[in-house]
Amino acid sequence: MTRAEPPLRGSVALVTGGGSGIGLGCAQRFAADGAHVLIAGRSEDRLRGAVAELEKVAAAGARVGYAVTDVTDEAQVEAAVAAAAELGPLRAVLASAGGNSTMGPLTRIDTAKWRETVELNLTGTMLVLKHTARLMAAAGGGSFVAISSIASAVTHRWFGAYGVSKAGIDHLVRLAADELGASGVRVNGILPGLVATDMVGAVTAGGPVLDDYLACTPLERVGRVEDIAALAAFLVGPESTWITGQNINVDGGHHLRRGPDFRTFLEPVFGADGLRGIVAEGN
Repeated sequence: MTRAEPPLRGSVALVTGGGSGIGLGCAQRFAADGAHVLIAGRSEDRLRGAVAELEKVAAAGARVGYAVTDVTDEAQVEAAVAAAAELGPLRAVLASAGGNSTMGPLTRIDTAKWRETVELNLTGTMLVLKHTARLMAAAGGGSFVAISSIASAVTHRWFGAYGVSKAGIDHLVRLAADELGASGVRVNGILPGLVATDMVGAVTAGGPVLDDYLACTPLERVGRVEDIAALAAFLVGPESTWITGQNINVDGGHHLRRGPDFRTFLEPVFGADGLRGIVAEGN
């Protein structure tokens, strides 16, 4: 028997937020599947370390590289896209850069941090889509995958701008899929549940919040980056060429129940009254 050709052989993939977590996990899968991969993120040190990890798993002949990029800066996004295109025709994009700086009750949100979170999650995804879709449309097609969140569709109390901005990504996916289908560009989204990454280490380490997550999850375990990467590889690969405009939960079934209860983390900071929207005088 001959070994099967890696499914992404000859493809070029750009992964934002590729220095760690879900982004890195997806980049590793793409490289192992034969794609040339460029990862983008804000920390050069982190990106260098991630490239070393990618080189360990990359299929023979697959090249990897990085571009220091803040996805809220359009010029930097354009430069990263150009760097990816130097590896060959861009066929796959994963927009994973994101975060949240607005944990707490809506009545206490720092407006500047709200805008910062929306810019990072929603505008950043839009900018990556804007500049990568141009290349893919001109070349006859490609696949764009956005990393959203279960919090986009299931309310997560006290998550502030995070779920709101991720809901915007879900609509952006549908809108872009409708517009770009005529050019052969497919656009889909992945909505992860709780996945073991450094960003949520305080939760996955154990305690009441993790217990509540598991109680809300029919498949009672924490997700792995490989769970997300498997779907991402399918969505950019040759077996999904008639799939577009989908926002797919990868969450162990968590979306069937309710959002997690972060009260034990946040009540000591804001107080019980604060969590129900009461603002003390002077705050």
